[in-house]
Amino acid sequence: MKRESNEHLDAVLIGGREERSIIIVDYDKGWPRRFDSLALRVKGAIPGKALSVVHIGSTAVPGLAAKPIIDILLTVQDVEDEAGFLVPLENAGFVLRVREPGHRMLRTPSRDVHLHIFSAKDAAVPNYVAFRDWLRVDEADRALYATTKKKLAEQRWDDMNYYAEAKSDVVSMILSRARTWRGQQSDS
Repeated sequence: MKRESNEHLDAVLIGGREERSIIIVDYDKGWPRRFDSLALRVKGAIPGKALSVVHIGSTAVPGLAAKPIIDILLTVQDVEDEAGFLVPLENAGFVLRVREPGHRMLRTPSRDVHLHIFSAKDAAVPNYVAFRDWLRVDEADRALYATTKKKLAEQRWDDMNYYAEAKSDVVSMILSRARTWRGQQSDS
């Protein structure tokens, strides 16, 4: 499994795998303001191309401990058409880190922002939002997720992607509940 993961990462990561310590900190009330500033920067870089710019990930959930990395979900018409967004975002201070089918991820040189780019109709988009929204309302799953992240952060990871992969069972379980909840919300 790890060998396939290494091969996949080596194929999609720009600059190769990076061993990094995973640091989980208490929620910072300044994260939403930081996102707002970054959203303006993204929209300004690609006027008319950003279909949506959304704060996702743990820093978007009040009260949730997180890596101090702002995750942003940017949707564009077609993520494979990099000519419409890549150079302007690089000129705005972002660096391409991941190029995989259906997904690009750029980050800041200081590695404190991850800009995930998907086509607007990609199935991943509503999952990111449902996961975030569910964690905002469900205290038990918020606590479960925080505990899981803190426990995994104590381990050494050859790349942050392995840390993310190690959370996948818990994320899938929480996402299942989030989808059910989201379905009930739309039925109301």
